[in-house]
Amino acid sequence: MPEKINIGLIREEKIPEDNRVAFTPRQCKWIQEHFPQVRITVQPSFKRCFHDSEYIREGIELSEDMNGCDMLMGIKEVPVDRLLPEKTYFIFSHTRKKQPHNRKLMQAFIEKKITLIDYECLTHDDGQRIIGFGFFAGVVGAHNGLLAYGKKTGLFNFKPVYEYHDFKELAESYFGTKLPPLKIVATGSGRVAAGILEVMGLLGIKDVPAEEFLISNYKYPVYTQLKAGELYLRKEDKVYNRDDFHRHPEEYECKFLPFITAADILMNGIYWTENMSPLFNWEDLAKKQFRIKVIADITNDTHGSVPCNLGDSTIKDPVYGVDRFSREKKPPYLSDTLDMMCVGNLPNELPRDASRYFGEQIVKYVLDDLVKETASRDDAIIERATIVKGGKLTTPFEYLKDYASK
Repeated sequence: MPEKINIGLIREEKIPEDNRVAFTPRQCKWIQEHFPQVRITVQPSFKRCFHDSEYIREGIELSEDMNGCDMLMGIKEVPVDRLLPEKTYFIFSHTRKKQPHNRKLMQAFIEKKITLIDYECLTHDDGQRIIGFGFFAGVVGAHNGLLAYGKKTGLFNFKPVYEYHDFKELAESYFGTKLPPLKIVATGSGRVAAGILEVMGLLGIKDVPAEEFLISNYKYPVYTQLKAGELYLRKEDKVYNRDDFHRHPEEYECKFLPFITAADILMNGIYWTENMSPLFNWEDLAKKQFRIKVIADITNDTHGSVPCNLGDSTIKDPVYGVDRFSREKKPPYLSDTLDMMCVGNLPNELPRDASRYFGEQIVKYVLDDLVKETASRDDAIIERATIVKGGKLTTPFEYLKDYASK
């Protein structure tokens, strides 16, 4: 094992701006105290949610020059012209689904002989993801969905999440809030759904069974949660098998349609791939009985599980309207539009909490292997997450060959 392992926390430079970080100042200090062979250097940033002075106060070195670092850890994609050749990068690259807007980034990884380890691909042996900001995406997305509904109907008013210092202050702001009768359907069962349900609990919104939700009206706000096994059934025999569903999603049909007539708000936290059936289609959207007024598409796949997702919105301007008949984007909060909340970096509204949680997961489940990986590169967790190694696609990701070639 080398005497020193130099980890660089790089500045986020993708637009729109992101101010999260892989390790907080205190986490950096803890790591260097408990792993003496590790040295962390932080690239200065005036946008980061933790100020440079907070790192300096914990004894962490700041440097503009990252060339001396073995591993470079960021959050979002790195601009192509900022990539340092022959380095190891830990980021969310958003390339494993052949995302068109990041093709040049993938090509640059190959050309510059970079090793890319993608946080999204860090998994336990059972396939469960280790790292993610999903919980805080769910919290912010649920709040934003309610904020949009309040603005659209004029029934109540919420402040944006980014105006709160942290999650604790946001949670305290819910005290005494009384919402009008409304019906919310939440999809998914992972971290995003957990964040949605956290907000439901803090606001005292009552959980009701799906079958009751469809036929009943209430004098108080309610929600129901639809997990994948309740949303998708195999076409052939009308059963759900998790492993089979993930292998062959095209063989399953979606059972969401009845809820378009029963819900006021859809909070979508279901994981989606292009072979999965959407929750509904454009023709369903144009039906007279379509009741949903606001969709918080937290998983946010353009034209994905929610076909009327017409692309990203922003933290400062999170909602746009969609005409249900012309299928065109409109201003939000009009009486005849469906309002969409499709922010791609929701956790950035609670950056200090999200960064702290993120760093905790790396320390708990990855750091030991990360340090070991530098010496041997034989650890399964790291290997599973390595998309590119020294400028070459690893075997599990060879399906990206056409995407990575010029």
